[in-house]
Amino acid sequence: MTLPSTLSNQDELVQRIARDLIDSYDEELELEIEDRNVEELESGNATDKDARRAYFKELFRLQGELVKLQDWVQHSRQKVVILFEGRDAAGKGGVIKRITQRLNPRVARVAALPAPNDRERTQWYFQRYVSHLPAAGEMVLFDRSWYNRAGVERVMGFCTDDEYEEFFRTVPDFERMLVRSGIKLIKYWFSITDEEQHMRFLGRIHDPLKQWKLSPMDLESRRRWEEYTKAKETMLERTHIAEAPWWVVQAVDKKKARLNCISHLLGQMPYHEVPHPPIELPARVRHADYLRQPVPAAMIVPEVY
Repeated sequence: MTLPSTLSNQDELVQRIARDLIDSYDEELELEIEDRNVEELESGNATDKDARRAYFKELFRLQGELVKLQDWVQHSRQKVVILFEGRDAAGKGGVIKRITQRLNPRVARVAALPAPNDRERTQWYFQRYVSHLPAAGEMVLFDRSWYNRAGVERVMGFCTDDEYEEFFRTVPDFERMLVRSGIKLIKYWFSITDEEQHMRFLGRIHDPLKQWKLSPMDLESRRRWEEYTKAKETMLERTHIAEAPWWVVQAVDKKKARLNCISHLLGQMPYHEVPHPPIELPARVRHADYLRQPVPAAMIVPEVY
């Protein structure tokens, strides 16, 4: 007579697990709302809806592969460094979020260094980046990197001509040294057009949730578009080496850029699925003399929702 009840409990458990999975996928939807308002997501023609479904389906598939990559990196004790460079509003942060969203932050971490302080300015230029390099079994994603010297520092006059030239003399040897030490170094440049950056900056100006992304330096970079273009061309020409080549991601379409970058990243390493023993949830130990103490009402967060 207890069988129907047991089945009912199992069905309820399966449904709860399914709801939890849906909640986790909704995290991606929350990120998607950064690019569209809620009404657009709920409306739109059939073609747009189909395109969104196709995007999410492929993104979730690629994120599943990223989990396999993470397991392989940890299991085989790889050391991986991925650099993301590009103009302001090119979409670097968006792809980094999608890459790391379902990964273990102890294995895959992001390094987004602020401007150097007074002490760091007196150090060897690469010194503050070295401390963020991975140990065995780790992946580090640099949201901007030592290439700041070839970009913003050059254009804004934050380094001298001698420091700029010394950077180009040093960086190929520095990167070859990283590769010889066993680090897999992958460098991405996110490329957008003049018109696209203009539109994205306007979007940030008029979106209260994104205004924090615009700094005075970003606005100045908009005025100096051509200077940044020349600096980028010089950087790619002088630092595209066999041991650590540059890969250019066409990023005018954000969704395609994310999928293309993740797909390419997966293809750069000979990862494979690492077998894991089956997981069994142990039974909770229960003691007859244990009584759970009530939490004082004053400590409870009001349930406004």
